[in-house]
Amino acid sequence: MTVAGIQRLVLEWSKEFWESLDAFFFKPSDSSVLAWIRIATGGMIAYIHLVWLLRLQSFFGPTALLDHQTLRLLHQNAWKWTYLDGRESLAFACIHELAALGAGIAMALGIWSRWTTPLAWFLTLMTAHRLAPMLFGLDQIVLMLAMYLSISRCGDRWSLDRRFELVDSGDAHWRNTLATRLIQLHLCVIYFFGGLGKARGWMWWDGTAMWFAAASFEYQSLDLTWIGRYPTLGSLLTHATLFWELAYAALVWPRLSRPWVLAMAFLVHAGIALYLGMITFGFMMIVSNFAFLPAKFPSVALSGDSKVVF
Repeated sequence: MTVAGIQRLVLEWSKEFWESLDAFFFKPSDSSVLAWIRIATGGMIAYIHLVWLLRLQSFFGPTALLDHQTLRLLHQNAWKWTYLDGRESLAFACIHELAALGAGIAMALGIWSRWTTPLAWFLTLMTAHRLAPMLFGLDQIVLMLAMYLSISRCGDRWSLDRRFELVDSGDAHWRNTLATRLIQLHLCVIYFFGGLGKARGWMWWDGTAMWFAAASFEYQSLDLTWIGRYPTLGSLLTHATLFWELAYAALVWPRLSRPWVLAMAFLVHAGIALYLGMITFGFMMIVSNFAFLPAKFPSVALSGDSKVVF
């Protein structure tokens, strides 16, 4: 093959690659699934701020559990700026939390959603940076979803904006595809590194992790200690969970394996919600996986006649 022929093949491959990449991230898609994610996320943001509001004195102000000096030490090696720095008054913190609660409700209902969605994300981020050591997975997942929903047109469907024709007709838009892809890729990263973290522990290799989770009274909502009488079942569930997390990023994309991966996601997170007491976290992780449900996603040509539908 001549040099000119090689150059032509490289140019053709490069063109196909960039066209596929453009279609993957930017080809217009519908906002119906993102709208359901918006409703759940907005409602959960409102709930989180209501909890913080009901314990205002414990979380905010100079006499809070986390004071200004401790917060400054925690943030000195990390860029986590917030105007709630431990010196705020309870009145200011109350106004902030009420505003965040209202933004979450407006986001869920789809009221001026193109503004209230990023506002709900920003106000929640400020509180999250204020209460960094007191957060857990729920807060991080909600912030992740709200951030990506802010760049989408999630208010074009199932919203009061749509009801009163304050937005467009809800046609497909590239911003919906971009937001969906970012949520999907972020989930892949979360599960992969979650699996790697588990793989460092011996309990996930000898099959006893499920038993230790069931026997932990700190998280136990329903009695699962009976699983100790069936060590083979406990070992099977342990290794299946570890394999699912590590393989999620590879198996969730092909159409053949995706339903099984999402079904496993539902079972794992429903189990976390029901048996370990983390109802809100389990629910939001299930909601996050909605991003892989079909919503008129485009077909992406990879080469020749072969196509992979995402």
